[in-house]
Amino acid sequence: MSGLRVQDLRIRFGDRLAVDGLSFDLAEGGSLGIVGESGSGKSATALALLGLHTGAEITGRISFDGTDLTAAGPDDWRRIRGVRIAMVFQDPLTALSPFHTIGDQIAEVYRWHTGASRRAARQRAVEVLGQVHIPDPVRRAGAYPHQFSGGMRQRALIAMALACRPGLIVADEPTTALDVTVQAQILDLLDEVRTTTGAALLLISHDLGVVAGSTDEVVVMRDGVAVEHGPTDTVLSAPRHAYTRALLDAVPRPTAPRQIAGASVLRLDGVRKHFPQPRRGAWRRPAPIRAVDDVTLDVRRGETLGIVGESGTGKTTLARMMVGLVAPSRGRITFDGADITRRRGASVQMIFQDPLSSLNPRRTVGESIADPLRLQGVRDPRPRVEHLLDRVGLGAAEYDRFPHQLSGGMRQRAGIARALAPEPRLIVCDEPVSSLDVTTRAQVLALLEDLRRELDLTLVVVSHDLGVLRQIADRVAVLANGTVVEIGETARLYEQPQHPYTRELLAAIPATDPQEARRLRALRRAARDAVVTGQPTAWTT
Repeated sequence: MSGLRVQDLRIRFGDRLAVDGLSFDLAEGGSLGIVGESGSGKSATALALLGLHTGAEITGRISFDGTDLTAAGPDDWRRIRGVRIAMVFQDPLTALSPFHTIGDQIAEVYRWHTGASRRAARQRAVEVLGQVHIPDPVRRAGAYPHQFSGGMRQRALIAMALACRPGLIVADEPTTALDVTVQAQILDLLDEVRTTTGAALLLISHDLGVVAGSTDEVVVMRDGVAVEHGPTDTVLSAPRHAYTRALLDAVPRPTAPRQIAGASVLRLDGVRKHFPQPRRGAWRRPAPIRAVDDVTLDVRRGETLGIVGESGTGKTTLARMMVGLVAPSRGRITFDGADITRRRGASVQMIFQDPLSSLNPRRTVGESIADPLRLQGVRDPRPRVEHLLDRVGLGAAEYDRFPHQLSGGMRQRAGIARALAPEPRLIVCDEPVSSLDVTTRAQVLALLEDLRRELDLTLVVVSHDLGVLRQIADRVAVLANGTVVEIGETARLYEQPQHPYTRELLAAIPATDPQEARRLRALRRAARDAVVTGQPTAWTT
């Protein structure tokens, strides 16, 4: 057959078998998703398709349009990579050179493989940047990666993959850690690229909702083995394997609403945070960045308040002000009537988004958790720390391990244990599950809810994903451009959103029902067309 064929693929790293007997076909112009948790062999498979493994033992057969890729040599791969098979990597910031402009990097790929002139390569770079809907592609081709947002960097990687018109695009976790709206835009773009160019798409993800509306078939992997394979509609609507059902069960689902009668414990009154910009040359100082602009809200005792918005809307700045780490430019934040700067520490704690950067890499996990206890005068904190490690599902044996020796989910549990150490009454969680696998995400959310109920905690959960907050939050505040545009009970906000921005966030939530995913994609496209033509649609109204 023309297209991609993988037969009995096995990938071994030393004594570890990363992929065990994987087989699948991907027809020309078709789309296939590979889904599984971290360590399931997804990325190892993707790298094998482009001959990027070093030091791995690979057996089986990989063929593309009749060419045996497992027998390809260095010269063969130079004619295949980027030309016939292109890859969109997970992290564009590390995949792109920080020292060269976006346009130069795309042009270099095109010149290397086609022998085109500099001018023709530059024109091709601008052409593909426009193809992936980067505004003003002529000007933006001269920008560096750090001058692009996360979503625009991912678009630039897709443009680079398109430069030589490949027959197969391998997208390895292309939406990980992106906002749900940006994630939806990238998935819509990949679907559009497949339709307009005729290239086949191999989409790798840990989230079934990502592949639901973007693939014809899906392979579910666990520990290097394909446990289920079939049409996407069939696998997601009637899964046969228990592991597939477990992945579907881990998708956030609404919980029964609670009546919160507690008084306000945290109060924000007219809070603003403006960051001044440096003066450029002799020009007048530019206007400050309005990260948070006139936010007033209450957090009730015993509730879980969700704060949702895209990157750049001021969520993290607001969270840091809530715990006293950042002082507001104007307004007042009080905890039980006292200024937050006088009540932080024992009363208020924070769980950070990236536990790997918030835990000291030179100290053991147990010692990092023990620090707040030592500040409270506890002479021998180890028994208390071991109890906390047990409570968050790690175990006392993890006390002497370093952060890099733990998985992402384990590090986040250690961050939760550290926040619990001084026995706070309020915990602010900044994107606590944004980069975790779907099953690990479900476990951490369940842990937070158990702790809230057991310890009578008040939680503030910051997220870019309304699907996550639907499961855990009692109320949700929607933040846009530093301002709360809508706030209300979670069920009401989902069923009767009032603000257009809230409706946009809801439409971007990944749906595991393929028909619903396609319906939402059609609505998003209609909304974009309405913006271009100025004609209202059911979505925009």
